[in-house]
Amino acid sequence: MQTMSTISILALLVLLMFSIFPTSSASALSSSYYNRVCPEALPTIKRVVEEAVAQERRMGASLLRLHFHDCFVNGCDASILLDQTSTIDSEKNAGPNANSARGFEVIDRIKSEVDKVCRRSVVSCADILTVAARDSVVALGGPYWKVKLGRRDSTTASRTTANANIPSPFMDLKALIKNFENQGLDEEDLVVLSGAHTLGFAQCRTFRPRIYNDTNIDQAFASHLRTICPQVGGDSNLAPLDPTPASFDGRYFSNLVSKKGLLGSDQVLFSGGETDEIVSKYNDNQEKFFIDFAKSMIKMSELNLLTGNRGQIRNDCRKIN
Repeated sequence: MQTMSTISILALLVLLMFSIFPTSSASALSSSYYNRVCPEALPTIKRVVEEAVAQERRMGASLLRLHFHDCFVNGCDASILLDQTSTIDSEKNAGPNANSARGFEVIDRIKSEVDKVCRRSVVSCADILTVAARDSVVALGGPYWKVKLGRRDSTTASRTTANANIPSPFMDLKALIKNFENQGLDEEDLVVLSGAHTLGFAQCRTFRPRIYNDTNIDQAFASHLRTICPQVGGDSNLAPLDPTPASFDGRYFSNLVSKKGLLGSDQVLFSGGETDEIVSKYNDNQEKFFIDFAKSMIKMSELNLLTGNRGQIRNDCRKIN
């Protein structure tokens, strides 16, 4: 009886420990999460992403950017997809997203197709964003990585937090490092994830100060950009973030070394500071960039998640159930 009593007490203590120190939300994720409930979910996401990218290659960069901007606001919970309502202050209206975040219709299409093949709403919008970002990179020649799944969707959004947390193209190196640290990401994550700017375009308003005011810029490069982006007007005119904006490669880093980073927040990564060595590493070794990019994308996508009974699986990615 004494032995049984001791065992019971030990078991109770173990249960109490788990209730006081719960496992991390990331530990609740699994790469096989949908294998049983809907094995066609991931192939369906891949198909719709590939169709969208084939129709417009720029869409790959847009879907990747949506995932970034979602994860930097209270974790990867699809809050960026929520439309404005009387109770939702939509992140779509935040400065970093207004008139620039795009790809929402593709996410809607994915959600519709996935729910159709699953015969019910079992795949979260947060997981869709995470997988679509990976599939976009792969579709444009970048690395593949295994995505762990099981995220749930938020029931709220925060334009204020989006304005505060999403990195600005005008940040200096110190501010960028602090910004990424606040998300649980280090300097290597900062540099390698900034390598996502090997894809896509930026609007004139985001790089105008650099091409007219900065000194750490190739002058021929600056002169060319001034033909695209005048000092007054043309705010939405586009310029490629690197010379191959529809191919995931290492050209972003060679741009920085040549003082041809488009955004100020890009060039500060190679400007005599503490991240120069990391930029040089990836400039010299594209394969290393691919490997580390995949690792940092996994790390970012697993921070501050809603899992288990927290959040919900939205029936419509634009609004709460």
